[in-house]
Amino acid sequence: MARIIDGEKMNLIGANLKRLRKERNLSQQALSNRLELLGVYVCRGSVSRIEDMTRTVTDIELFAIAEVLGVGIESLFEIRPDKK
Repeated sequence: MARIIDGEKMNLIGANLKRLRKERNLSQQALSNRLELLGVYVCRGSVSRIEDMTRTVTDIELFAIAEVLGVGIESLFEIRPDKK
C-alpha cells in the first residue's frame, strides 16, 4: 500500500513556513532557537529541510511552529493564489 506522502514533497507547509518566517525577519536558526524554548527540538538544518519539503513535520512541531510564528495552524496550509 502506498503512503499518503509518496512523492518528492514530504510536507505541505514548507513554502508557507519560509514565507512567514521571512515576514517576521527570523533566520532559520532563530526559529530553531524559539522552538527549543517551547521544548521542541528542530535544528536549523531541519528547518531548512522542512522549508524545501524534504522532511516531514510532526503534529507537535506543527503546533509549535504556528505558536512561534503567531499564526493559526491553518495559515501554514494556505494556498496562495500566486502559488497554485
